[in-house]
Amino acid sequence: MEGGRGVRRIFYFSLGLLAVFAGTIVWWLNQDLAMSADSLDLSVPPGTPARGVAQLVRDAGVEVNPVLLYWWFRLSGQDRQIKAGSYEIERGSSPRSLLRKLVQGEEALRAVTLVEGWTFRQVREALSKAELLTPESKGMPDYLIMKVIGKPGLAPEGRFFPDTYTYAKGASDMSVLQRAMRAMDKNLEVAWSQRAVDTPLRSAQEALVLASLVEKETGLASDRPMIAGVFTNRLRLGMMLQSDPSVIYGLGDAFDGDLRRRDLQTDSPWNTYTRTGLPATPIAMPGQASLLAAVHPAATPALYFVARGDGSSEFSANLQEHNRAVNKYQRGQ
Repeated sequence: MEGGRGVRRIFYFSLGLLAVFAGTIVWWLNQDLAMSADSLDLSVPPGTPARGVAQLVRDAGVEVNPVLLYWWFRLSGQDRQIKAGSYEIERGSSPRSLLRKLVQGEEALRAVTLVEGWTFRQVREALSKAELLTPESKGMPDYLIMKVIGKPGLAPEGRFFPDTYTYAKGASDMSVLQRAMRAMDKNLEVAWSQRAVDTPLRSAQEALVLASLVEKETGLASDRPMIAGVFTNRLRLGMMLQSDPSVIYGLGDAFDGDLRRRDLQTDSPWNTYTRTGLPATPIAMPGQASLLAAVHPAATPALYFVARGDGSSEFSANLQEHNRAVNKYQRGQ
């Protein structure tokens, strides 16, 4: 009898110890990790084993025993599901929430926005100022950037789709450019597949150039199809497009904010007052609406348009009507 009671006492004592141990583990898993700063960066290279990840967490500034953290990874059964990436560990994180972040790949992401109508120069400036984005393209000439991202010999203007792109800390600006380039290729392909059967445009490249003109000429979004319609009509008739933004683009750094008559008379591959047809390249990044307007313009007799001063445009079918509109909206007569 006494022996049986002793065994039971040992059993219950051991069971109690296990319960205390399990409780301690559960308590620890949900406790805030001590950290050397409110926010710490953790970079997990591809192929890092769970033991190495635990040590990287400690090295990043989390005051935790890496052996204990490693065994938590192991015992959870998720140690092989930890994903490589750049993470941000914030104060208030627990071992449980940390593992969840690593398994789900909740990387610390930043974002950069490329705006419709921007030139490639503006795109490069935005990327150079983007937070924690590695400036791999710094100092590279444009042609070399295009070669590196897989478009050798192609002018960069208009080749990147305006959108907001997220990236992990330390990512290369070249990776953002590649994604923006692929996005433009995809959107242009979709737009070109929807082109009007009677379009005078001969290729997706010409559609991209026309879309860039529409983007820069449009002050009111609803005017895009009409502006595209005017340019399309002029292309059909062999008329000069006479687009001021195209001339300004061709002037480059020489443009001082005031477009003069002599500028309109100075020939360049982008001067649509001296040359018929489309300019040599796009002049900016068109958005999806401008791409669609270029390939499916409004059916209109208009050949002219002039800004009203409120962002919208006045459209005219002949020069007489256009001159009256210019006098009314531009000359105040």
